[in-house]
Amino acid sequence: MKAVYIQTGESLNYVNPGEAAIAAGDVVVLGTRIGIAGTDIPANSLGTVHVTGVFAIPKKAGEALAVGAAVYFSTTDGITATASGNTPAGYAAMAAAAPDAAARVKLLG
Repeated sequence: MKAVYIQTGESLNYVNPGEAAIAAGDVVVLGTRIGIAGTDIPANSLGTVHVTGVFAIPKKAGEALAVGAAVYFSTTDGITATASGNTPAGYAAMAAAAPDAAARVKLLG
């Protein structure tokens, strides 16, 4: 078997399968990971999704996160420490206090 190099993998091509556009900066659930839309992606169109890097993402209200803690994405609450029913996002790149509106997350890649 021989592999063929395609790209660095920091951002991936992504076809928006939905009926609504995805705005640049939106969190995109990619199965067992998340990415961040790098461009506006109209419905049924190709765009890019960042899968590496550190992003400030809204987090669950009232929840504190320790630096290095595994974090997950909830479509209703944002970033949370609760794994059950949520999508793995990465880890907290910086501690977040309970009143903070966002968490800095190092994506899983």
